[in-house]
Amino acid sequence: MCLRMGIFLSDAFVLTFVVLGIVQISATDGDFSVAGSEVSGDGALLPMSGVRFLPGYNFSLSLSSSFPEDLEVSDYCLTLLGIFGERYVTYVKCLVSHARPVKICEKCYANYNNLREIYNNISSDSMGPGNMSCHDSLVRSDRLMLVYMLYSSMEEIWSTASCTHCFTADEQSLSNNTLHFLTALNTTLSCFETHQGNHTELCKDCKTMYRSLSELYNLMEYNNTLCIDLEDSMNVTRRLWSKTYGCSFPREETVPVIAVSGFMLFLPVIFYLSSFLHSEQKKRKLIHPKRAKSNNSLMNIQDKFS
Repeated sequence: MCLRMGIFLSDAFVLTFVVLGIVQISATDGDFSVAGSEVSGDGALLPMSGVRFLPGYNFSLSLSSSFPEDLEVSDYCLTLLGIFGERYVTYVKCLVSHARPVKICEKCYANYNNLREIYNNISSDSMGPGNMSCHDSLVRSDRLMLVYMLYSSMEEIWSTASCTHCFTADEQSLSNNTLHFLTALNTTLSCFETHQGNHTELCKDCKTMYRSLSELYNLMEYNNTLCIDLEDSMNVTRRLWSKTYGCSFPREETVPVIAVSGFMLFLPVIFYLSSFLHSEQKKRKLIHPKRAKSNNSLMNIQDKFS
């Protein structure tokens, strides 16, 4: 596409020069000669030779910026566009600065709100100074819709990180659940740091704090009130507890799980044992009448001979 565009522009420039009489091409007297794209053995293009422009004309590749007044962007819209660019850069810098450990929701929500505010002003259909709207001139004026694409990419990052789950309804401050979790997290990490020299004491003294933090995290996960900041911090804390410090504690649900598993394992034994006892009892009941019948027959024979 770029190659086609370059060829198209070059042809357009040459055609314009020829029509206006600005450029004269002569292969004999040397006023203007085009040697073409001379290629060396390495495939590198050599500069054209014999190019001379008429006096009074300056060659420039920049496009003219003089459009009709009805197509120009108003100063008000250009001001909004400049503010959008500044806030966009600030927001991106904040995201990069807090990528590891992940704290983009906690640290960048003010920058996100500022960016969203200026974009809403740009994309709004409400009229600004001069009874003009910037929506058509800045957002939908071309196929690329660059302002919209830039904002959508930042909006997608914020949405994928589930940052709204950690804030109040107006997204102006952290929610109480988030603050409660951060307090429990800081308490647990402080306990870890206090017992750095003795992992045995760390596992013993920090056990209650870590358990409370884990239970709070599970509750927030169930209620869908977690953002990427809390998820990442809990993952790091779990790695510290289990891998770095080698701590562990049996879960409360372990005993019921073992009991149920044991019962399920013994079910086949109980079934076959009950089936065996039942078959033996039935077999005895079937044999007993046969013996009784044989005894009665024997008594009848004895009575006849007597």
